[in-house]
Amino acid sequence: NKRNLAVLSDPERLASFGVSEDIARTLLSGIPKTEVVEASDAERLWSERRKLFFKPATGFGGRAAYRGDKLTKRVWEHILAGDYIAQALVPASERLIGDRKAPQALKFDIRNYVYDGSVQFITARLYQG
Repeated sequence: NKRNLAVLSDPERLASFGVSEDIARTLLSGIPKTEVVEASDAERLWSERRKLFFKPATGFGGRAAYRGDKLTKRVWEHILAGDYIAQALVPASERLIGDRKAPQALKFDIRNYVYDGSVQFITARLYQG
């Protein structure tokens, strides 16, 4: 449930729960700022959309997820009517592979697959695009 990311990326909420400064610092440095999309915030979120990524709160695998800079008004209305989170857009890291004279840049990410509250496996991938 991606709504949990909104809690885990909110310094005030973490402090109210008594989370230690060390743990809060780790969470805040590793989880992009996330908030639950509310219709009352529609105007602000629309104006900030180019810096955001919108994901279904309970979705997985990139299904129905949208980069804010690619949104149409029709999709925006779908997001507002649905159960979505808005997350700060974080560009993928890059790694260089191949020959030193002509290296190729590939994007890199790490994925954590969870089911029913338990980590199933963790993967890393290199990709283009």
